[in-house]
Amino acid sequence: MHYDVETASHYFEALEDDWRKEKLLEIRDTILSKAPELEESIEYKMLRYGDDKTSVFHLNAQKNYVSLYVGNINKIDDSGELLKGLNVGKGCIRFKKSLSLSETRIDEFIERTIRLWRNKEDTAC
Repeated sequence: MHYDVETASHYFEALEDDWRKEKLLEIRDTILSKAPELEESIEYKMLRYGDDKTSVFHLNAQKNYVSLYVGNINKIDDSGELLKGLNVGKGCIRFKKSLSLSETRIDEFIERTIRLWRNKEDTAC
């Protein structure tokens, strides 16, 4: 789903109060706690986390899942160990209602992505 909003606060206001909002906020909190220097904005009608030059993450609530976009997942987790058991595309991780984030290693994946970004390593598609 796309939200026709201009700011992150408007994005959160546009979301329904359901499991997707809860999961999205949990992922958002993980990102911002590990990299408080990232700016939160809107790009491509979804949440964007990055600086003035680079997007590190995009986050969006879809109809049946919450998606975290990270560029090329294989550049971050080439063995697939950190995302084992998750619904993963080339650059997207999908979180469904039944998935408990605490039972995943998504926090480690986010940490690794941030470390690569800070070291100016390429994680893009």
